[in-house]
Amino acid sequence: MKLFSLFVLSTALAAAATCDKIGSYGPKGSVIDPPQTVSGELTLAGRVVKDLPAFCRVSGSLHPTTDSDIRFEVWLPASGWNGKFQGVGNGGFAGTIGYGGLVDAVKHGYATASTDTGHSERVNTNAAWALGHPEKVIDFGYRAVHETAVTAKALIRAFYGEGPKRSYFSSCSNGGRQALMEAQRFPEDYDGIIAGAPAYDWTRLISASGENVRAMLVDPGGYFGPSKLPAIQAAALAQCDALDGVKDGVIEHPPSCRFDPAVLLCKGTETDSCLTAAQLRAVQVLYKPKLDSQGKFVLAGYSPGAEAERGGWASWITGTAPGVEAAGFDFFTNFFRFVVYGDPDWKYQTFNLDRDLKAATDRVGKHLNATETDLGAFQKHGGKLLLYHGWSDAAIPAAGTIKYYDDVRARMGSGRADSFVRLYMLPGVEHCAGGSGPYDFGQGGTPAGGDPERNIDAALEAWVEQSKAPESIIAAKPGRTRPICPWPQVAKYKGRGTTDDAENFSCGKP
Repeated sequence: MKLFSLFVLSTALAAAATCDKIGSYGPKGSVIDPPQTVSGELTLAGRVVKDLPAFCRVSGSLHPTTDSDIRFEVWLPASGWNGKFQGVGNGGFAGTIGYGGLVDAVKHGYATASTDTGHSERVNTNAAWALGHPEKVIDFGYRAVHETAVTAKALIRAFYGEGPKRSYFSSCSNGGRQALMEAQRFPEDYDGIIAGAPAYDWTRLISASGENVRAMLVDPGGYFGPSKLPAIQAAALAQCDALDGVKDGVIEHPPSCRFDPAVLLCKGTETDSCLTAAQLRAVQVLYKPKLDSQGKFVLAGYSPGAEAERGGWASWITGTAPGVEAAGFDFFTNFFRFVVYGDPDWKYQTFNLDRDLKAATDRVGKHLNATETDLGAFQKHGGKLLLYHGWSDAAIPAAGTIKYYDDVRARMGSGRADSFVRLYMLPGVEHCAGGSGPYDFGQGGTPAGGDPERNIDAALEAWVEQSKAPESIIAAKPGRTRPICPWPQVAKYKGRGTTDDAENFSCGKP
């Protein structure tokens, strides 16, 4: 593959470049905006950010093809650089620079970079930008993040007179997919990668959403609104919460739960406390694995126990009304209309899993799916990979990440894989964060000397830089801490002390 990133850089820089001159060190064919020296405060996307350290802000656009316009920003601390580079990812269909991640990184001494992945779009469920632009789909799929990393490293070398000693990437959702793309396709870009709730099997994930939409909106009577969710969650918890010996509103190990929503079937007049027969069938579709017409596995179903939580099923599945404010519906329809078929008039009512999954995979799977399980090149580079996923994720079924982890171990051998890959499953945690379980374990932020036993980014750096492999990590929420354990271990109560304190749990077999 011929790389776009051909830089006009001297092989030996006599001195570091100043901020006002840094733009001349951009890649061939790029357009670099006048660099800015920033200190104190900065207005970003209409919001004033204060207490910023002095840094050189470089922005511009990359053009690997004639139809590419990859906007990027690289922020370079003016002093106190820790010698490291932090890449910042994107959620959804991207379309904006990840300013929150840039701010966090530069405040903690990292050189950092982010990209809009080649298109501008404030609503990250909208994919209209892809209509008639196949190269932009490739930019979104993998090219933009890689080209931005290469560009950032060149600018870092030009500004400081040396490249980063270590490079890290940590992101969630589509950002988790980007993380795995980097490990799989560009193993030398980063030394340590965190992939949270990765949407790695993109075409299967969105196609499985189509089956959910069919059950909810196409099959007669299938739709149920958010008012039904508390009853569904209560029934799931009543059956499975105490399986781990602790009744705390969280199902610790969902694979052990055999929740049957049939207990909610209405016996008389329909109320919010029961489901009609048609609604029950729709709920069962949501929980069950998706299979094609030949019975072949497509994608795992959702885990029970947090259906009514904020950011749960109401946000992703039911919406406020049929097809209204349901992110899963928006991703599904936008993907097939604009990315797969290039037809804004495509009707979701016509969806067929066999036909449309094949079309999606054939047309764009090679650009969007981060499913390669041979990570040998990343391992050879010395890379370390941490995966995590909340069991209560209503956007991306959590069991899919276990499947990827298991597939890597099967492909590479368990001993070899365990030397550089770990997986953490978080009970009661929603998409990337939030939920009924402890959900804050340092994800999404730079470690800044944080405790590796409480901060997953710090744990990654300790593994990369000190060869200290991570074990359990303590997650927190107001009023509760709990260890999250390397899969397949789970947190087990020791039988004494409060169940809200991580000290009273240890990791062990389910």
